[in-house]
Amino acid sequence: MRRAILQRFILVLFGALILNSLIFYLLGSKILLNSSSDDMLYMLEVLDNSLDYDGNLAESLNQLDHVMDDNNSRLTVIREDGTVMADTQADMEDLDNHLGRREVQDAMEKGSGYARRRSETLGIDMLYVALRSDHADVILRAAVPFSGFQEYLPLLFPAGFLSLLVAAAGSFIVTNRLVSSITQPLQDISKEMLKVKGDYTELNFEHCKYPEINVIADTTMKMSKNVKDYLNQIEKERMIRQEFFSNASHELKTPITSIQGYAELLESGMIQDEATKADFASRIKKEAVRMTGLINDILMISRLEAKEAEVTFSDVRISVLLEEIVDSLKPQAAEAQVFLHVDCQPIMIHANLQQMRELITNLISNAIKYNRPGGQVWINVRETDGQMVLRVRDNGVGIPSDSLDRIFERFYRVDKGRSRKQGGTGLGLSIVKHIVNFYHGTIHVTSEPDAGSEFTVFLPMSREKA
Repeated sequence: MRRAILQRFILVLFGALILNSLIFYLLGSKILLNSSSDDMLYMLEVLDNSLDYDGNLAESLNQLDHVMDDNNSRLTVIREDGTVMADTQADMEDLDNHLGRREVQDAMEKGSGYARRRSETLGIDMLYVALRSDHADVILRAAVPFSGFQEYLPLLFPAGFLSLLVAAAGSFIVTNRLVSSITQPLQDISKEMLKVKGDYTELNFEHCKYPEINVIADTTMKMSKNVKDYLNQIEKERMIRQEFFSNASHELKTPITSIQGYAELLESGMIQDEATKADFASRIKKEAVRMTGLINDILMISRLEAKEAEVTFSDVRISVLLEEIVDSLKPQAAEAQVFLHVDCQPIMIHANLQQMRELITNLISNAIKYNRPGGQVWINVRETDGQMVLRVRDNGVGIPSDSLDRIFERFYRVDKGRSRKQGGTGLGLSIVKHIVNFYHGTIHVTSEPDAGSEFTVFLPMSREKA
């Protein structure tokens, strides 16, 4: 990177110097040409006032020969028809008509003019300046050797070359320091990242004077934190999976052990009483039903997570479904001495009927289970901004604040003793959370111990809005 920056900087420097030299050459040549033209024009004005046009013009010009010969300059007097009246460097009969000369044409039209070209008579580059006389119908034209800015190049070249060397050396030093100030922070960032040994919170970068590099350092810190959070999330999910398998194994082992024990007693023939046999059979059936419910809940969570199973959608009338669910839960509520209050708008949602049944049933069932004798449960359903808003509130035992973040985990129970006594698989709220996520909805929980809890679910009314 250092070498690339130095090379490009030096190339840009040389390019800028060359361009600057070219511009200086062109502007200098233009200024020199204009200055020389103005000086010659002033000279012609002086001559115009001193020449004797009515007397012997040739003799007047002969007096200027020794001045003109010294520097190959020449003075020409031209009639308006283009013929030459007199010339200090040539015979008139050897000269052709000058009316086609550009400087002569400009002098005829504008009063003065100039042109630069190679003289056929002298064989050198000349500057021609013409002036229309104010005292006679003639054109005065002066010509001097003119090489432009090129004659000064041998004098300027050593100074220019020295300036170039000084500029190159100075720019190299400045650029080298600039590159070091840029690359050093990047090297520090690289060294700091190499120090990391599994702990992505150890990164620490000093801020430099360049905001762009500070952005890199800050972004690296954020990426490090994101990686740390991601690894923590993976570890958390690993622990949740491990806990899930452990809890699932335990939950399945309990009914299987009961079934096996009752079956072995019946098989041994030790139980002869028919009433006892019927009781054992009833217990076996109850444990089998419990195990079937647990397996069904696990399968439902698996399908919701995988999102691979075919789901049949239809228009579900929530008021009708809620009435059926409340009727089915009335025996449970009566046994717990809990009163249910239902307030539901006649709304319809495009969803899977069984999933809506599971969602509402689990929320109301939990509100009944974790309540007190004489407690109450309020169920409210409304449509707001294209969403179905379901609220289930109770005045039961409530949920401790340190458990609010975990109540949707599989098999998590706030009060394990009470949960075992009340029955259930421990997967109800996990199923609720998965169903809400399946429809791209949201669920919020507010609770206060010994005061009750409120679950609020927001679901889109149609799948297009999901």
